[in-house]
Amino acid sequence: MKVNDAILGAVFAVLGIAVLWHVQSFPAVHGQRVGPALFPGLIAGGLIVASFALIVQGLRERGGEPWFAAPDWWRSPRHVSAFLLTLAAPAFYIVGVGTLGFFVVSVVVLASLFIVLEVRPLPAIVIAVVATAVIWYAFYKLLRVPLPWGFLQAHAF
Repeated sequence: MKVNDAILGAVFAVLGIAVLWHVQSFPAVHGQRVGPALFPGLIAGGLIVASFALIVQGLRERGGEPWFAAPDWWRSPRHVSAFLLTLAAPAFYIVGVGTLGFFVVSVVVLASLFIVLEVRPLPAIVIAVVATAVIWYAFYKLLRVPLPWGFLQAHAF
């Protein structure tokens, strides 16, 4: 996908301005000049400067080319479905993890992504289950991050 640098620069400039505006609401630390807004503000300022450089470069190099050019893979239903599933997977996780639990949602998301990316179904499911177990162990047991159990709450250990 080809998006003109000027458009990307404008999007990143808006993001940087939004971050600068938001960090103004961070509370000051009593007795210190440096507060929690310093580093996000510096990064946002750098993003804005780099964004303006992108905008200038994009406007200079445009030369009659379109602002946006669709890639060749947009004509492939398999590639489009893989792209859409990649966008939908985090949304499904956010919506479903509270009710279904980490184990179920993670296995469904991983197996779906593997299958749409042309991994055979049986290995895709096995890898999804093993990867989910490893991720659960790393986060729940080692790092003590509480992962939602969903309807499996009665069987939690």
